[in-house]
Amino acid sequence: MKKPVLLAFLFVTIAATAQQHFDGKTWWHHVEVLANDNMEGRETGSPGLQRAEAYVVEQLKQAGLTPAGASGFYQPIKFQSREIVEKDSSAALVRDGQAEPLVLGEDCFFGTRSDLAPKLEAPLVFIGYGMKVPEKNYDDLAGLDLKGKVAVMISGLPAGIPGPLASHYQTAAERWKQLRAAGVIGTITIPNPASMDIPWSRMSANRTHPSMELVGAEFNETQGQQLGMTWNPERADKLFAGTGHKPADLFALVKEHKPLPRFALPVSIRTTTKLDKKPVESANVVAKLEGTDPQLKNEYVVFSAHIDHVGIGEPINGDRLYNGAMDNASGSAALLDVAAELKKEGARPKRSLLFVFVCAEEKGLLGSKYFTAHPTVDPKSIIANLNLDMWLPIVPFKVLTVLGLDESDMGDAVRRAAASQNIPVEADPEPQRNRFIRSDQYNFIRHGIPAVALKVGFPGELNEVQQKWLHDRYHAPSDDLQQPVNLDTAAKFEEIVRQLLLDVANDAHHPQWKSDSFFRRYAT
Repeated sequence: MKKPVLLAFLFVTIAATAQQHFDGKTWWHHVEVLANDNMEGRETGSPGLQRAEAYVVEQLKQAGLTPAGASGFYQPIKFQSREIVEKDSSAALVRDGQAEPLVLGEDCFFGTRSDLAPKLEAPLVFIGYGMKVPEKNYDDLAGLDLKGKVAVMISGLPAGIPGPLASHYQTAAERWKQLRAAGVIGTITIPNPASMDIPWSRMSANRTHPSMELVGAEFNETQGQQLGMTWNPERADKLFAGTGHKPADLFALVKEHKPLPRFALPVSIRTTTKLDKKPVESANVVAKLEGTDPQLKNEYVVFSAHIDHVGIGEPINGDRLYNGAMDNASGSAALLDVAAELKKEGARPKRSLLFVFVCAEEKGLLGSKYFTAHPTVDPKSIIANLNLDMWLPIVPFKVLTVLGLDESDMGDAVRRAAASQNIPVEADPEPQRNRFIRSDQYNFIRHGIPAVALKVGFPGELNEVQQKWLHDRYHAPSDDLQQPVNLDTAAKFEEIVRQLLLDVANDAHHPQWKSDSFFRRYAT
C-alpha cells in the first residue's frame, strides 16, 4: 500500500476574492478518493472502476443532478477484451530465406486493437509517415505496390499540414481506411524518438495488458487488418538493413518534419499469434443539470472526462498499481467540483448541462465513441463539448492550452473566460504529439459537435517540468497521490471552466465551426 499523501506537497496561495468559487481543496479531495489504492487503477470493467463510478453517482446526487443515462445514471456498454498470449506467439524477420527470430518486448510487440491473424508472412514496405491528406495533395502511398504487404511507418507529421488535420488522418480509423484501400494487410509503427511520451521500457512492460473493442459491427474500424506491431526505434536497424538508409538519418528527418523516402524493404515479417478473447461489461455515467429556458433547456452542453485508467500492470520500482491521479482522476474530480459549486451558488443556466464520465478512454476512446454514437439524449440537441483530460495543475498557472482553439468559436468563448482570470490562451504548442485526437473530445468532433479540451500550459522553462512528468509518471504507478500539485492553479483553472460552461449554456448563439476548419464537414 502507498503512504498517505503528504500535505507538505500541496502549495496553497489562493487570495480570497469575491470572484473566487474554488480553493483547489475540494477538487483534490475528489482526486484522493478516485485515485486511492482501493480503486485499483480503475480498469474498465473492473470492481475498482465500479466503486469509483458509485462514488461519482453519489456526488452527483448530492449536487442535485438528475440521472441521464440509459439505466439511471449509467449507460451500460459491452466490450470484447483481447489479450496476446505471448508464450504461444512469435515473430521473425525473413531475409534471403533465413528467419531471424525477434524478441518480443525488446525488438517489438504486438498490438491487439485489431483481430490479429493466427499466422502471417508478408513483405515489408516503408511508407514514410504513412499519411494521405487529400486536402493538401499529400500522399505517402502514391506509386507504391502495397497489395498484400505490411506497411512500416514512423510516427510523425510532415511540414505544411496543420496539426488538427494531420491528427485526424493519423487516427486508426482514417489511416486504416486508406491503407486497406491500397491493399495493405498489416502495419508496423516505429515511434518517433523525438516525441515519445513514454520510454520504450514502460511501453513494452505492459504490452500484454488487454485491449478492448466495442461489440458491434458498426464500431469495427480495423476490419481486414491482420497485423499491428510497434517497433523499438533503437532496434530499427533490423528493418532497414541492406536498404542504404540509416534509422538515425530517418529520425533526424522526422524531427525536422522533412519529407521521408519510401521504398520496399528486402525483408518479410513472419508472425504467429494467439489471442485470449473475453466479454467485458462496463458503463459511462451521465447526469443532467436542467436548464431554465423553456426552449433552450432542450439543448445540451456536454462536460466530459474519462474516469477509467489502466488498472494493475507490470511493476515499476515494485509498484503494480497504476492510480491515475492526473490521468484522469483530475478531470473527473473537476466535473464533480464544478457540479457541487453550481448547486452551492444556485446557478441554473438557460441550456442544460450534461456531465458525462466516460469509461474505456485508455482502450482507444471507446466510452465516448459509444456515447456519441448512441447518446442518451437527442443527438441533435448536443451543441458543444468541453473535455478535461490530464490537465496537469502541477506548476504555476501561466497560460491555458486549448486543443481545438481555432477550429470553432468555442475558442473565442474560452478566451473570454480565461480573461476573467487574467490567463492568456494558446493553441497546442506541440501538434506533433497528436493530442487533438488522443482524448474524448475527438469523438464529439467526429459527430459534428464543436469541442475544445483545456490544459494547463507549460511555457518556457516549465516545459522541462512537463517532459519530466511525462517521462516519469505518465501511465506509470507514480501518477499517484504522492506527487506535488498546485492548488492555486487548480482553483483558477476551475474558475475558467465554470465560466466557460455558463457562458456557452447562456449564450443565445450556438457554437459554430470556423469557416476554414476542416472539421466543419462533420456538422449536420
